[in-house]
Amino acid sequence: MRDLLTERLARYAPTQLALDHPEASVLVPVTDNIGAPEILFTLRSANLSSHRGQVAFPGGKRDATDPSLAHTALRETHEEIGLPPDQVQLIAPLSQVISRYGILVTPYVGVVPADHPLQPNPDEIESVFRVPIEFFLEDRRERTDALPFLGSTYHVPCYRWERYEIWGLSAVVLVEFLNAVYDARIDLLKPFNSGSRRP
Repeated sequence: MRDLLTERLARYAPTQLALDHPEASVLVPVTDNIGAPEILFTLRSANLSSHRGQVAFPGGKRDATDPSLAHTALRETHEEIGLPPDQVQLIAPLSQVISRYGILVTPYVGVVPADHPLQPNPDEIESVFRVPIEFFLEDRRERTDALPFLGSTYHVPCYRWERYEIWGLSAVVLVEFLNAVYDARIDLLKPFNSGSRRP
C-alpha cells in the first residue's frame, strides 16, 4: 500500500491556496491491509462547538508551537484517536480546502497499521470507524450535494456506511484521494449522472 500511494502521489500536484486564513490539517489514514485497504474516519462528539456529530478525518487547528502542518495532523490524530505519530507513515499532502468556518485545511495521506488499537478521546470523538476503499470506488453514493466553493459549485457525493454519513469537506478530500491514487474520475464540477457510474 505504501508503495502504491508513494508512486501515485509523487506524480500528483496538489493545489495550494494563497490565502491568509487560520490553518488546520487532517490525516487521511489508509490501513496497510494487503489487498483490502481501508480508510479510517471519526465521528465527532455532539458536544463540540463546531462540526458536532459529523464524520471527519482526524485533525485540527495548527498550534503556534507546531513546526509544520504535517506535525499538526500527527499531533491531532494522536490526541483524538490515540494513534502515535510513529505509527503513521506520511506519504504526501493533498490539495488545500476551505472549511465553512474559513479555515484553510491541508490534508495529508498516511499509511497506518490495520491492527493498532485505537482509543477515541471522548471529549472530541464519539467513535472511530473504517471503510474499505473498494466501497468508494464503486461510487455507491446516497446522494449528491451541490456546495459552493471558491466561486464554483461542487457536486459532492454523500456516502452512507452503516450509521455514518460521509459528506461535505470530508467527502471533497476523499474524492481527491480516490481520483489521485485510483483514477476514480469523480468530477466534482459536473452534476452526477448515475448512468456514468464506473462498472
